[in-house]
Amino acid sequence: MAGPVQVLYEASGLGGAYEITYCSELPRVRSAQGLVLTDLAPLPTPRRDDLVLVPGTLSTKLDRLVQLPRRWLREAHEAGAQLASVCSGAFALARAGLLDGRRCTTHWKVIARLRAEHPEARVLENRLFVEDEGVITSAGVASGIDMALALVERDHGPIVVSRVAREMVVYLRRNGDHEQRSVYLDYRTHLHPGVHRVQDWLVAHPEKKPLLAQLAHIAALSPRHFARVFRQATGITAKQFAGKVKVSVARDLLADPQRTVESIAESCGFEDARQLRRIWKDSFGVSIGAFRTSRNPREEL
Repeated sequence: MAGPVQVLYEASGLGGAYEITYCSELPRVRSAQGLVLTDLAPLPTPRRDDLVLVPGTLSTKLDRLVQLPRRWLREAHEAGAQLASVCSGAFALARAGLLDGRRCTTHWKVIARLRAEHPEARVLENRLFVEDEGVITSAGVASGIDMALALVERDHGPIVVSRVAREMVVYLRRNGDHEQRSVYLDYRTHLHPGVHRVQDWLVAHPEKKPLLAQLAHIAALSPRHFARVFRQATGITAKQFAGKVKVSVARDLLADPQRTVESIAESCGFEDARQLRRIWKDSFGVSIGAFRTSRNPREEL
């Protein structure tokens, strides 16, 4: 429970908005590690857009999970809440019937058991977390953090989630289900604050065409030193990163059929629509027209 909760807590102070409530059928619960949680709130009336986080327990204690709020979990899902489990918490969702017909995962130790006990669930291996129609399951303790970071990114965007990851000093990873890599996350596995500031600025201003000296000023470094540090931290140049951001923003804007390629090119800082079309073809191997007609560019979690 602690890892995902910390993600949501940090996000609330870094541009996100979450109200965290600890609730249970019992007012007092002892964790597997011996920490006693008291004064827990009773299970509330589920609401649309709530996030219900279900922690796991020791695999040796799964047989004891007889008193589960199965009806309440089903009511929460029917009300439109998201349900997310950490590690063996997937068994609580499964026993409430919420994994039947859905893709899901859990800790590698109990993958076979989840399959055996719940054959209607589509249990996947080697996944950090899996989302299927509002029900999210994660593989273990650390992957619960990955899952929570993905939820923050979806709710509040890449800048907020990168701030949270830096605050927690964790490496942003992507779920194996993702077809597309994210420029917002793939080049954030460093700890240099100046480079992070520049990346935040470039993501927030895709329409700009900054000079090297301007970016160096944001990083509080000399232009020469900044260019060297940025490449060392990310593996690419600041210009290359800015270009990738522009293409990624254009990809999101293309989901709106009312937006013309010309207006998108202007919003992303390209010289004109012709330049955007050329760079797009080089990046993805298909034309923008073919991309728009063949698939929905908005990805699910």
